[in-house]
Amino acid sequence: AEYMGVAKSRIFGVMELTQPDDFHVHVRDGDMMAMCLPYTSRVFGKGIIMPNLKPPIRTTAQAIQYRNKILAISPDFTPLMTLYLTDTTTEEEIVTAKESGVVFGVKLYPPGATTNSDDGVTDLKKVEGVLRTMERIGLPLLIHGEVTHCDIFDRETQFISEKLIPLLNTHRNLKVVVEHVTTKEMVHFVWNSEHPQIAATITPHHLMYSRSDLFKPPHSSGTALNPHLFCLPVLKSDEHRLALIAAATSGNPKFFAGTDSAPHPRSAKESGCCSAGVFAAPVALEAYATVFEQANALDKLEAFVSHFGSDFYNIPRNTRRVKLHRIPKAVPSLIVPETTDPNTSPTCEVVPMCAGGTLQWTAELLN
Repeated sequence: AEYMGVAKSRIFGVMELTQPDDFHVHVRDGDMMAMCLPYTSRVFGKGIIMPNLKPPIRTTAQAIQYRNKILAISPDFTPLMTLYLTDTTTEEEIVTAKESGVVFGVKLYPPGATTNSDDGVTDLKKVEGVLRTMERIGLPLLIHGEVTHCDIFDRETQFISEKLIPLLNTHRNLKVVVEHVTTKEMVHFVWNSEHPQIAATITPHHLMYSRSDLFKPPHSSGTALNPHLFCLPVLKSDEHRLALIAAATSGNPKFFAGTDSAPHPRSAKESGCCSAGVFAAPVALEAYATVFEQANALDKLEAFVSHFGSDFYNIPRNTRRVKLHRIPKAVPSLIVPETTDPNTSPTCEVVPMCAGGTLQWTAELLN
């Protein structure tokens, strides 16, 4: 049998992997973090924590404070912190971040490209000194790779020629991660780039869904907008999705797992101005396993989710193990806070990826 042109694998009953990591995750803050973070830490050992809170995490001191909040909720999880790059970020702050031992990257957001990105860098020339310092001390630049002046489906592709190539030509030793890639053009660029230290993360939702799924209500044959699959970068056509699958399952160490799990309250998704983000954490590892099985590449799954990211960041791989059982996993339609307070605000209700559906794998973290 085939799935979207990708041959299915033979049936595996159980798999054991090195505990995976999530190299791109939003864990939010406050009540939302308390509710959603455990869905990441249930199987992932480490996570690159995105800094686009409101206000954003701009300094090492803020990153340490945020890290402490994360550890208070999930003490067995290792948060790898990042700073939000702005026009006013200083070289001194970059050095402080590196020396802290808790900051592992600096995030570049084009203003207006995604959630809470308005404070992003307006012109790369304004941060040339910062980029040179990052290049010198080996602190990675994590890039939301889109421009914002063109058709939304062309943003990533145009970013390559307009921003990425000039950046890499100027900073030949800068360590770069292109986050949540979505197009065959970006896959091709990263795969073939001669830049010595470039990599890319790939999300489970960009592997499982295409833009047509945005107009398919869950568990229905009708046509209607599904706001819970609206994310940025936006889902692309199947042509691009299949290129992502090919990259993820290739065994090329330039590509590794970053879920871009980004929870929003149900009220913010089912609204007249839908927030961008997919809450992938509750099903992320099981979704990756599903895609790799359908691509006949389960033998490549462990490297993608557990090895390549740690190797790129030069940090130890996890020592714990995760077992994947080929047992159907029923996904809840709605995730709500665990509380007995009948007056709890419903604003923390979140709809997960694959809500109300079933995945064929169930993950178990071993001791």
